[in-house]
Amino acid sequence: MKNTDYKVTGMSCAACSARVEKAVGALGGVSLCSVNLLTGSMRVEGEVAEETVIAAVEAAGYGCTAEGKGRAPSVKNEEKSEESRLRTRLFTSLGFLVLLMLLSMGHMLGLPLPRVFDNAAVRGLGELLLSGILLVINRKFFINGAKGLLHRAPNMDTLVALGAGVSFLWSTYVLFAVLEAMGRGDFLTVDSLSHSFYFESAGMIVTLITLGKMLEARAKGKTTDAIRALLSLAPDTTAVIRDGKELRVPTAEVLLGDTVLLRPGERVPVDGIVLEGEGAFDESALTGESIPVDKAAGAPLYAGTVGLSGSLRFRATGVGEDTALGRIVKTVKEASATKAPIAKLADRVSAVFVPSVLLISLVTLTVWLIAGAELSDALTHAIAVLVISCPCALGLATPVAVMVGSGLGAKCGILFKTAAALEETGRAKIVLLDKTGTLTEGKPRVTEVVTAEGVSENALLSAALAVEEQSEHPLARAVVNYAKKRKTVPLSVSGFRAHAGSGVSAMSEQGELLGGKRDFLPAVPEALSLRAEALAKEGKTPLYFSQNGVCLGLIAVADTVKEDSAAAISRLNKMGIRTVMLTGDHQSTAEAVAREVGISEVKAGVLPDGKAEAVKAFSDRGKVIMVGDGINDAPALVSADVGIAIGAGTDIAIDSADVVLTRSSLSDVAAAITLSRKTLRNVKQNLFWAFFYNIIGIPLAAGVFIPLLGWGLSPMFGALAMSLSSVTVVSNALRLRFAKIHENTNKDLQKIKNKGENKKMTITITIEGMMCPHCSGRVKQALEALACVESADVSHERGNAIVTLKDGGDKALLRKTVEDAGYKVTSI
Repeated sequence: MKNTDYKVTGMSCAACSARVEKAVGALGGVSLCSVNLLTGSMRVEGEVAEETVIAAVEAAGYGCTAEGKGRAPSVKNEEKSEESRLRTRLFTSLGFLVLLMLLSMGHMLGLPLPRVFDNAAVRGLGELLLSGILLVINRKFFINGAKGLLHRAPNMDTLVALGAGVSFLWSTYVLFAVLEAMGRGDFLTVDSLSHSFYFESAGMIVTLITLGKMLEARAKGKTTDAIRALLSLAPDTTAVIRDGKELRVPTAEVLLGDTVLLRPGERVPVDGIVLEGEGAFDESALTGESIPVDKAAGAPLYAGTVGLSGSLRFRATGVGEDTALGRIVKTVKEASATKAPIAKLADRVSAVFVPSVLLISLVTLTVWLIAGAELSDALTHAIAVLVISCPCALGLATPVAVMVGSGLGAKCGILFKTAAALEETGRAKIVLLDKTGTLTEGKPRVTEVVTAEGVSENALLSAALAVEEQSEHPLARAVVNYAKKRKTVPLSVSGFRAHAGSGVSAMSEQGELLGGKRDFLPAVPEALSLRAEALAKEGKTPLYFSQNGVCLGLIAVADTVKEDSAAAISRLNKMGIRTVMLTGDHQSTAEAVAREVGISEVKAGVLPDGKAEAVKAFSDRGKVIMVGDGINDAPALVSADVGIAIGAGTDIAIDSADVVLTRSSLSDVAAAITLSRKTLRNVKQNLFWAFFYNIIGIPLAAGVFIPLLGWGLSPMFGALAMSLSSVTVVSNALRLRFAKIHENTNKDLQKIKNKGENKKMTITITIEGMMCPHCSGRVKQALEALACVESADVSHERGNAIVTLKDGGDKALLRKTVEDAGYKVTSI
């Protein structure tokens, strides 16, 4: 199964994209075809030749080319050039439209006109000439509309062409009738017919629709601002060393293995590895981290980052779309090329929209004629139906919001791989989190040094450094790094030995050095043993050290919790999300981490395949997000409704995920859910407007409200409404660019820090049966009456209670208190 991207030209509305999808989807070997009206792109999944797909699109009446592979992703200035063409067309049309309106309505408004235009026939000929020029200037509507009819796929251009064309032809017929009446000397008929010219309607329709198209192109151009901003991070040219000479070449021509020269203040053009030199780099554009990162020989560099200081040389290891920047842009473009599930209704409506409008227009004409209306009046209503109907609003409702939402996500380091992932993330009710590398740093660190009585910390560290320096165990590395940071001088040792599962040993001048588990040492003071037990309950691993049979003390090592994990969990809880830790670690260690970050539900000792089973079990209670970073998380990421990979994770985890967080920050999980919810709400607003506009506008144009309320609509106002409807949808989507998705993180982080300082703990109780604010108040009062509870934030809408404890608390007591109040506790 392969994915191929194409560029489709000639589409003007949702009916066009539906026609292309139907034509390509009918080909053998195609499993999925998704067309994006906004970007003019098409993604085809399946085993089918490119030539076959292109031929099917061209047979449907549109242009098609396969997008190139292996090149750096680019966003062409198609929207800008299209906007420029439309602007030129619009201003030219406006010039002739002013003359046409002056000629057609000037005599009624008392405006001074040459006496020759007092003659109705001369005035009609002038209007014919000016409106004809306007139709020629805007001939694209007629060309595309005719192609749609010939391919039995009428589109928006067909509606515009019919509306303007019928107005022009009817007016031409009336003009000939005027000339014939003048030849007979029947000036009463001439005077009557001269009021039936609709040349100005024909000219006004095409001009107003062009105005709408120009505004739409301008607004659509802004939806790709995020991608353009990312692409602008890479410089146009790059300094490379070839054959011992420095050359400046276009960045697109940099080859793998090239030696690149980078000076202070320059942006990194491609991914690479530092060969020589050092400097500080601003990577905030890719990771969101504002603190500069120091780079030296062997360190990785990423395209789009900025060298703040120092000159260096590096070897190119990733060019074009194979850079980190290129992959981000590609992910955003691919997400925009897919369709969100919510768009299916609009797609079904769009497929039959234009034929239905043509039928409604014909019925409108027939009914008014049967009702005894003049042919000119009946035609006015029928034409108004044609020009007010707007399939574009339906077609743009979803993709513009997805484009803006995924672009904002990329800017914030949140990459949604598909539109479906962008939609489903906001619907999640449960978030399952891996521990190591997700909630924690994933790297053991020394958290505490405890010396035996009479032993200095320096003596303990010197012995520990000496005996652990030759070990490759991750815990040993943590001890060594800690000791070296404190400039500890190790003892001189020999005869190093690693004892599997127990510890390490070596010989020094003062006697044998031992380091490892409690049982590995000959004797440990009781005070140290008690302290070690307390540390173990906190999820820390105590390492004992002795010299010549005398215990020197212990060093506690643990995988420390990330700084923002507690704040992120707090925010998820407030959003009504149920958080659960899913880890293969020991129960005691898992519970210690859970207490620190505020997670009340833990599933420990779970193997990789068990994680996938756990995800399926939780799926019965609502949509599930799985957050992980390692190879062992891949099955669970695939099994979840939405898999989120932390950016520092393995390639397998990232490939298995639906959403990738380029930073190793758990706060981005809450941000991703917030962004998804805001995007989904925006899509619903757009769809509501698109449906509401057409449901109200078409009957109004048809004259349905005239008998009841006297409300009607002329074709000119219909054309204006049609023009503005698509602009309204796109403009509404653009509001997403200013959405705040990280607004409470710093505030929550400070709260968590304060709680930590006061040794307070937060527990979330999921409760069933609360139906109203009165229920919430009842539970709140019962909980806050307990001595161990400082406060309780209870919400019947969230279905939970967030309880802040003063100094630990009994979960059984909390459960009993809620149940005694008459409600059911499902988790705590």
